[in-house]
Amino acid sequence: MNPKEGTTLTTLKERYELVTHRIAEAARKSGRDAGDIHLVAVTKKASVEDVRQLIDLGHSDFGESRVQHFTQIEAQIHEYVDRRKELGKPDLATPIRWHFIGHLQRNKCRRVVQLTRMIHSVDSLRLAEELQEISAKKNIVVEVLLQANISRERQKSGIAPAAVEYLLEQVVTMPNVIPRGMMCMAPASSDPEESRPVFERCNELFLEMQKSPHCGDAFNLLSMGMSNDFDVAIESGANIVRVGSALFSDESDN
Repeated sequence: MNPKEGTTLTTLKERYELVTHRIAEAARKSGRDAGDIHLVAVTKKASVEDVRQLIDLGHSDFGESRVQHFTQIEAQIHEYVDRRKELGKPDLATPIRWHFIGHLQRNKCRRVVQLTRMIHSVDSLRLAEELQEISAKKNIVVEVLLQANISRERQKSGIAPAAVEYLLEQVVTMPNVIPRGMMCMAPASSDPEESRPVFERCNELFLEMQKSPHCGDAFNLLSMGMSNDFDVAIESGANIVRVGSALFSDESDN
């Protein structure tokens, strides 16, 4: 057992170490290596200084769900990284990678496409087509995950599980949009175990899509789990987890 569990963690470094420890333990339980799990630090309520601290600790993957905050914090961190170089500090081992994890409106795609490494929340053909049009004009490629509404909650974004294969068939024909895998969100609950059936069903669907003739080797990422249930998500097959409050002491992840 991690000696820090059950104690009050007061520093970002301590919370980061505990999260990475939990990731390693969940990976071990699922027969995988901790290095196969990607931690996306959700910056919704994080300060710029918090993000800088994580960068200094060696972390490189950050996620945002609100376009305005995303563009602001990305610009500030970009400036910080440039200043490090000007001061002669060693280059970062891994470039900073931004993930957009929230619901994306088509009229805001242009602001997001050039800044993000991956969009986790493609939930319609119209959104995918908008991303293709913008990316083609800018001569860039955008990587995406298909968001499925496994729990069928009306208030959550995502396509119905039965429609995922059709969306995948359409997206793979788009030269500037690369489908890398799937994403889902479990219903809010204080009990992480209540998320398990949702995660297991999403993993089953993900594996089904990998067998599809429309799917290539690049379709290998499954984004599931937030601060309250990422351990269960990893045990259920996730290789990307989106964690905010466990790192930054916020009330929610996105």
